[in-house]
Amino acid sequence: MNVIILLVLLSFFSCEEKQTNDGKVKISGTIENAREGAVILSQFSDSRPIVLDTLELDNKGEFNYEVDVNSPTFYELNFYGEKLVRLALFKDDVSLSFDFANPESLVIEGSKDTQEMLKIEKLMEAYQTKVNQLNEAYYKAMGENDTETIKQIQIDAMALESNQSTEVKNVINSMGDSFASLAAIGLLNPKNEFQFMDSLVAKLDEKYPDTKTIIQLKQQLDDMRSLSMGQIAPEIELPNPAGETVKLSDLRGKYVMIDFWAAWCKPCREENPNVVKLYNEYKDKGFEVYGVSLDRTKEDWVAAIAEDGLTWTQVSDLQYFNSAAAELYQISAIPATYLIDPDGKIIGKDLRGPSLRAKLQEIFD
Repeated sequence: MNVIILLVLLSFFSCEEKQTNDGKVKISGTIENAREGAVILSQFSDSRPIVLDTLELDNKGEFNYEVDVNSPTFYELNFYGEKLVRLALFKDDVSLSFDFANPESLVIEGSKDTQEMLKIEKLMEAYQTKVNQLNEAYYKAMGENDTETIKQIQIDAMALESNQSTEVKNVINSMGDSFASLAAIGLLNPKNEFQFMDSLVAKLDEKYPDTKTIIQLKQQLDDMRSLSMGQIAPEIELPNPAGETVKLSDLRGKYVMIDFWAAWCKPCREENPNVVKLYNEYKDKGFEVYGVSLDRTKEDWVAAIAEDGLTWTQVSDLQYFNSAAAELYQISAIPATYLIDPDGKIIGKDLRGPSLRAKLQEIFD
């Protein structure tokens, strides 16, 4: 079974607000042991850098530049393609110094928001190192066909992702109301961290009203609200292989995992033996599975059910990702799961493998 370690890239946003800060912000710095090439200043808009200008260093390695900043905005200085420095600017000037002979020599003064962003970069560097170590161990175990080590790496990867989420939230909390937290929010999984993100965006909306990026984030969160933890899972009403309509609510009173899968989905089929094992272990304690297939043909769907020994409830409208249930649950990739409690409330998402076992043990054992 493949272990998937998501490498989340840092996102930056350009914000707009009605109450603007007229004037310019000064960007200055001193670079020692400078390389040959250009120093490029870019502004982030919709997470993409747009080149503004090329900065010139004088014979002392110093540069000065003024930029119009009428709203909280993210920038990037690219020094010769070797060193990137991200800036979060609104009202305060910023100065920096860096010696190419010493990779740890970067010093930034002014612009509290920029200094807050350094916390994010340090966190991501540490996370990247751990991810690289897990990847190396995983590929080594794959080459040696060491299934036990692969399983342990899967567990370690999930623990790393969980710990990273906690650390990101701690860093965001330490930023207060700095708009630099917008650069960190993209590191969180909104499926699992909806409540935290919703609260953060509401707080930033009060500080920076009518900001384009925050308005967009609010809309995205509103679209996800019905699927957030603690909400009643939306009703699904689809036919089973015999053509009989089965509702999700028919299973009310049990812990139910809604399992979006398909016969053509290799990771889904690889996960099925694990679900079968856990289903047989916990079905008499109140665990049920409601399988929603995103297949196109009944023949493939029914054959996969038989081949994999799936004895729980199965439904499908055979509409692939255009399935009414897939659209309702905003499914863009499978396997995907939602775990709901006996009252129909969502209590878990994307649980499978060791994480599904751990959750069922927490509930039943």
